[in-house]
Amino acid sequence: MEVVHEFSDKAKGDLLLVEEAKKGNEKAFASLMNRYRDSIYYMLLKMVNNASDAEDLTIEAFGKAFRNLDSYTPKFAFSTWLFKIATNNCVDFIRKKKLSPTLFDHLQENLDNVTVNIQSDLPDPEETLIHHQKVAALNIIVSQLKPRYKSLIELRYYKEYSYEEISSELNLPIGTVKAQLFRAKTLLYNILIKTGNR
Repeated sequence: MEVVHEFSDKAKGDLLLVEEAKKGNEKAFASLMNRYRDSIYYMLLKMVNNASDAEDLTIEAFGKAFRNLDSYTPKFAFSTWLFKIATNNCVDFIRKKKLSPTLFDHLQENLDNVTVNIQSDLPDPEETLIHHQKVAALNIIVSQLKPRYKSLIELRYYKEYSYEEISSELNLPIGTVKAQLFRAKTLLYNILIKTGNR
């Protein structure tokens, strides 16, 4: 690890935080996120030109980095590694969006009209996976979600509310609850699945 000596003081500080984060220290995860969230966000905003997508992609980038922290080696500064993950993830997102730009909009518009089957309120495999992931990083990720997503995730997965209970608690139509929960769930699910569950 002689390479470390060539790093700036900030990069050396990052390495110490990474070592702590590898041990599951939530404060270290939060510190790394706070150091780089804004710069990652503005870089992604230039790439996608949409604030909402840039926010979501920022969260995804940290999710991937935190889930793959064990594969990080100090050949490069942590920031270099993190920006590479964020850029690659964003390029994938743009590629997919070109293939189906209106898929999510279409799903949201039609969610209110969907006939709900009897089992719809039981957790599906995605929800079960999210519910059972006990990763320090996940709590940090959830805490950084947009407030409306954060409330939905907390009510649905931590307090195990039904759609009706969430609708009543947040004073939102059930269709809106389902649409926003779908978005929040997809975001978290992608973070967990794309990085591979070790």
